[in-house]
Amino acid sequence: MKIISWNVNSVRARIKNIINYIKDENPDILLFQEIKTQDENFPYDDFKKFGYFSYVFGQKSYNGVAIVSKVAIKNINKNFIKDQSNQSRIITGEIEFKKKKVELINIYVPNGNPVETEKYNYKKDWLKKFVLKIKKKLSENSNLLIAGDFNIIPDEIDVYDFKRYENDALGKLEIRKKFRELLNLGFKDIYRFKNKDKIEYTFWDYFAGSWQKNYGMRIDHFLLSNNLVENILSININKKPRSKEKPSDHTPIELIIN
Repeated sequence: MKIISWNVNSVRARIKNIINYIKDENPDILLFQEIKTQDENFPYDDFKKFGYFSYVFGQKSYNGVAIVSKVAIKNINKNFIKDQSNQSRIITGEIEFKKKKVELINIYVPNGNPVETEKYNYKKDWLKKFVLKIKKKLSENSNLLIAGDFNIIPDEIDVYDFKRYENDALGKLEIRKKFRELLNLGFKDIYRFKNKDKIEYTFWDYFAGSWQKNYGMRIDHFLLSNNLVENILSININKKPRSKEKPSDHTPIELIIN
């Protein structure tokens, strides 16, 4: 089974690139973030042509998450945590995998910048609620897969110039500690678990030739609960979509589980 996580930065603006990616890679499940559209305007038919059903938690112009899948998804939940700002940032659902009930948790964590504003407080509060909810969820189901745009740089190796970001909302120590707190509940950061010292990125902004200079950061992640780790065949950051015309500033992460 091939599961993809991708911040598409507007599903309608990138639909041509997304469909070309599907033709090339034929994933089973796509977890999209920052779809930037309301539910009724999501391009359901474009995905249906290729055998996918779409489960959408959208928002006008901003945020939004979706699960697009050839695999049956049950128990879709758009209220995983109580969001004080009512932003569309989490959608969850369940799949059957090797007689296990696996919960997919697709997230788009707040950016949090600038740090001296309420946006940073919102990010901290959001992460606190999320960690508490995941801790509770693990007591109900030990088979969890969390994926998405975390807007967190886990370690210095995960950004081209850490000094520039150590006081940024993506790299501040108290934010990185929240990521470690999640891992300590019983998860592996699958990319880093499989690639101890490899330097690769999932995001390059649109400014100052960041893509051409490889001024990137790894802020999109797959976290799997420990008892699912043995099922991993591979994880890959596919940079090709970032090089296309009118790309998202993020690129897909591809997880293959046995």
